[in-house]
Amino acid sequence: MFPTFATPVELLLRRITFICGAGMILSCYGTPQTKQAQQIPQRTTPILQKNTYTNKQKVIHVLVALCDNLHQSIEPVPKAIGNGQDPELNLYWGCDYGVKAFFKNKTAWKLIATIKNPEQHILERCIFKQEQFNCYMVADAYDGAYIKTAMTDFTNASAGAENKIVVWQKDTLGILGNAAMIAYVGHEGLMDVSLDSVPPKRDERKRDAIILACESKQYWNMILHKTGARPLLWTTELMCPEAYTLDAAITGWLNKETDEQIHQRASAAYSKYQNCSLKAASQLLATGY
Repeated sequence: MFPTFATPVELLLRRITFICGAGMILSCYGTPQTKQAQQIPQRTTPILQKNTYTNKQKVIHVLVALCDNLHQSIEPVPKAIGNGQDPELNLYWGCDYGVKAFFKNKTAWKLIATIKNPEQHILERCIFKQEQFNCYMVADAYDGAYIKTAMTDFTNASAGAENKIVVWQKDTLGILGNAAMIAYVGHEGLMDVSLDSVPPKRDERKRDAIILACESKQYWNMILHKTGARPLLWTTELMCPEAYTLDAAITGWLNKETDEQIHQRASAAYSKYQNCSLKAASQLLATGY
């Protein structure tokens, strides 16, 4: 199993609600793992390196593990937004600050396609386009019961071990390992389960990675070292993985800002929406190793 970082007692001590200024984060992630959470169904499909493709446009692929009160060991949120099988109302997808709703309402981005159940365990796929930078963003909403599948897909993509394409009208979009940026958004599932394996880097492509989940720098450090993806933005403490942080980081990336400028831009967004100090937000978010 890969990786193991701490004893159950140490993990429990970490699951204390993180208070950032006046903003208390309730959605990340405090209850001990339940029997139901231990019985998350998993995908066993072998890793396949296929459909390697060089994009003609900038492509970002965002993997969202839907918030799920039943199948994830999170601090419970209201039932309507914590149903991991209902993307429309989900905290990380359909709510105002969820990935789909937030980017849909951004004037810089245009939602050009919504696809229901495009693949097993993916409940909805949205394709957005940013005209100014000729950039596409493909965002996938994973069934919250299959959070390990989302993390596995992200890991394989970060190594170039799993590559796919999406055809939209006249454009072919390379996703997963074909994308220039890959992002994972959701609960830090590595608090509860381990990945079965982590592939080494399979090619010479450069991939930027964003991981918006609690304490992601600690949990994903060894993994990204092995897969070769560059950690553009991740976290050091418990956090709320809402889309304004992702949007700020992507905006900086598209403008070819430095890693530290991107870090500060994302920190400013988190500070604004979470009503916490910029210093606290800057310490919560991190870039690089």
